[in-house]
Amino acid sequence: MESLSLTKSFKVTPHDTAERIGSGALPVLATPIMVAWMENTAMAIAAQGLQPEDTTVGISINVQHTKASAIGETITCTARQTAANGRKLTFEITCTNADGDIIGTAVHERFIVTAERFMAKLRK
Repeated sequence: MESLSLTKSFKVTPHDTAERIGSGALPVLATPIMVAWMENTAMAIAAQGLQPEDTTVGISINVQHTKASAIGETITCTARQTAANGRKLTFEITCTNADGDIIGTAVHERFIVTAERFMAKLRK
């Protein structure tokens, strides 16, 4: 399998803090926001090889958030696709700060779905 990777950068804003979204009491990058950035980066890799009618949905993530990040910091997420088993895609993701310190890591799985068929199941 060809190893696909992608790096995206995000800036921590006051809207991205644990205090703001309710996942903690401090004005630092919230873990759920970091997870969203990780998923967004993996989703962008997956989208490169999809048919127009397809998309991916996240099905699991095992994440470690190991270092706090202040408002104004730039966080870089690098995702690498490590496996493709039928419609299931697996990614390893690392987030770092501007100093190169790892602030979080994850193993994330996504599943390829046909968008219309997926949404039709919700309308039943």
